[in-house]
Amino acid sequence: MSLRSNRSIPEVDVIPVLTYADVTAAAAWLTRAFGFTERLRIGDHRVQMLAGAGAVVVASGAGAPPSGTSVMVRIADADAHCTRARAAGARIVNEPTTYPYGERQYTAVDPGGHAWTFSESVDDVDPASWGGALVQG
Repeated sequence: MSLRSNRSIPEVDVIPVLTYADVTAAAAWLTRAFGFTERLRIGDHRVQMLAGAGAVVVASGAGAPPSGTSVMVRIADADAHCTRARAAGARIVNEPTTYPYGERQYTAVDPGGHAWTFSESVDDVDPASWGGALVQG
């Protein structure tokens, strides 16, 4: 699957989103303990981190699913994907929405209660234009 490039999201297909009470401290610990590197900092509530050939997002616990974890998956067409998921019985908790950071995303909950955010790159956006700070790119 060929996905459009966007500087505002890592170029990997699956991105776990882990929630923490203190995002800054969690990102520092993951760097120190596991050798992850910060890629993009979004205020004090979200940090994209590179982990080898993969990525993980460290996010504030506010508004997180009950497990505190969700998974982000990059896809080519958020609207068609959402239609398919809804038809299969997924509970859509956030309808497809285009965000200023160049991603069109929706979130669904599977029958096990796990949250999945599906993200389509619709534009290559400089993170500085929406308040992000690219640390490594």
